[in-house]
Amino acid sequence: MDLTVRVAMLESSPDNYIKLDFELLRIELREFEALVSQLKDSLNSSSQVQSAEETGGVKWHVTVIFLFFSGNCNHTGIMSVSKPTLFQMNAHLNPGYQYGGWGKDSKPVRGHESMHWYGAYSSPTVYEFYLYSNYDKLTQRSSFTHHGLPQGYEGTGNNYIVHGNTVYYQAANPFRMSKLNLTSSVYSHRQVTKASESFTYTYSPNQYLDFSADEKGLWVMYATDEAKGKIVVAKIDEKSFGIENEWTTSAFKPLVGNAFMVCGVMYATRPGDLKTEEIYYSYDTETGEEKYMSIPLQKFQEKYTNLHYNPTDQRLYMYNNGYYVSYSVRFNKE
Repeated sequence: MDLTVRVAMLESSPDNYIKLDFELLRIELREFEALVSQLKDSLNSSSQVQSAEETGGVKWHVTVIFLFFSGNCNHTGIMSVSKPTLFQMNAHLNPGYQYGGWGKDSKPVRGHESMHWYGAYSSPTVYEFYLYSNYDKLTQRSSFTHHGLPQGYEGTGNNYIVHGNTVYYQAANPFRMSKLNLTSSVYSHRQVTKASESFTYTYSPNQYLDFSADEKGLWVMYATDEAKGKIVVAKIDEKSFGIENEWTTSAFKPLVGNAFMVCGVMYATRPGDLKTEEIYYSYDTETGEEKYMSIPLQKFQEKYTNLHYNPTDQRLYMYNNGYYVSYSVRFNKE
């Protein structure tokens, strides 16, 4: 199907678009990522561009480009999630590597817009991360670099992400927030005094700090003894690596499968059955509004250790018992 037709279908009917092969479309779009990066730098986000750029015979509306490569918050929340796209088993080809994560940089630096990352092990301990120049290299298990965490810097919990060319993860001992700059290999750490080691997610031990990034910035979620195990959402100041603000939700962490942020709203999941998870709760940090919902999330296997949203492509990334899985997210329009 012609790419222009696909874009037209997206603009007119998201339902029809969900049926398309998203990964094939993404491959076709890769050659334009440099152009997109230039447009992002040159365009004022508050201005409305009426004209369309034409490259290689394909018309690119700026609004469509931003839909693919950076999320927006012109909606009232998640409406539905697509069926899972199963990519393949982890890069180690080891079914025993059930604890891990994978995804894309949620705030990529220039030249690394397509970079993917992966890390996994047979226990919740986090020892290393692999970086891939693009999705094809990920599926071919051909990394361009590898970062092993030295003794004393190991992580645990597997709720890590890559944001701004930096890995944010939970250090194991002592328990704290940690980050690793992937260019300079410099580590930084911060204690979160309120965060408790008494409460973790349903599927995995040691998941005390859960990092997330969305259109509003960088976040970390944890439970506290003061809140009696309920999840607290905290906004991270990226420059100081400190906590800017906190919001206490009504989600009791031990009953939650995982959580993620979208447009400043925390969404929590809970187990349904062996092959179904449910997005059941949301908390809006801007308004304090709480909502209960029932949005099904199909799984390839029962357990998973990493679930996060990426605003650059508006997808959910899950590490599902050793497999790479992702979902496209559909939003309620205002």
